[in-house]
Amino acid sequence: MRSLIRTHATEFSLLVVIVVISTVLSFATANFFSLGNAFDLLNISAVNIIFAVGLLVVLISGGIDISFAVAASVVQYCAATLLGWIGGGGWISGLLIAGSLGVLLGCVNAFLIHRFRIISIVATISTFNIYFGLLMFFTRGVSIYDLPDWLTDRVILFEHEMPDGTWIEITLPVLVMAVCVVATWLLITRTTIGRQLYAFGDNPEGARRFGINIGAMQFIAFGWLGLMAGIGGLIQAHYAQEVVPNALYGRELDVLAAVVLGGARLGGGKGSVLGCVLGVLMISITQNGLNLMGVSPFAFKMIVGAIILIAITVSNTRIERLLALVGEKGAGR
Repeated sequence: MRSLIRTHATEFSLLVVIVVISTVLSFATANFFSLGNAFDLLNISAVNIIFAVGLLVVLISGGIDISFAVAASVVQYCAATLLGWIGGGGWISGLLIAGSLGVLLGCVNAFLIHRFRIISIVATISTFNIYFGLLMFFTRGVSIYDLPDWLTDRVILFEHEMPDGTWIEITLPVLVMAVCVVATWLLITRTTIGRQLYAFGDNPEGARRFGINIGAMQFIAFGWLGLMAGIGGLIQAHYAQEVVPNALYGRELDVLAAVVLGGARLGGGKGSVLGCVLGVLMISITQNGLNLMGVSPFAFKMIVGAIILIAITVSNTRIERLLALVGEKGAGR
């Protein structure tokens, strides 16, 4: 047990923080600690988790990308337009189109970073503004409400009526999120590519000397994030039942904070899917609880930022010291 906690110190610390926050919120509001609210949180968090596992791969490789949310908005609009041209399509064609467009936009970032040796944050700040500027210029900020029926029809995978007459349900975004999470976990933990991504992020020069194809690592990392951004953008359109050009604008910082909170190192070479998911859930739980308490939305960023700071401080505390302290107390008795 001690070795398991040492190995997953960040995830363990985050789990403790989530339990503490949930306990406080359950006493502060009557509706937070309910099965219905838990299912709602899962459905609402699905798109952010899809984005987060994609961003995790980029951070592991030593890069950073803040353009993925805007790229997802571009994919939304382009996919909706293309699907209209081909007569509506279906989920298979929709996911293929969205995923392909997302990969293309991600590879644009990788090309700029690899070919011109541009720092990843500078390159993605540039593409962030280019993508968003082009999107707003060509769409003029006009939303799309006339979407294919298959995209707007809610797909309920599980539903159950509670004793109070309310319904709990798991919808399609949760299934897609689960597939993306498992696929990312397999990529970074069960493949040679995953090991190379960790090695490249931890020591780029050492990886280069070892024979790892640096360009390939960058295209795989940013391409994977692009794929997740494309899929997440389509799922967001399904969830909202509309395509709003600026709907995802600004979400990139929340996702980045959640992934770093989950243990991903900005310098590369470190990060886990479990920590990434827990980071997103912690922020979602906090915002949901504050909303149920009637806290002004303008206070969300301030309070969530403080909680992130505290959680990161707790996560950075050496778990061995805590275990040693507990052991000393136990021996003293």
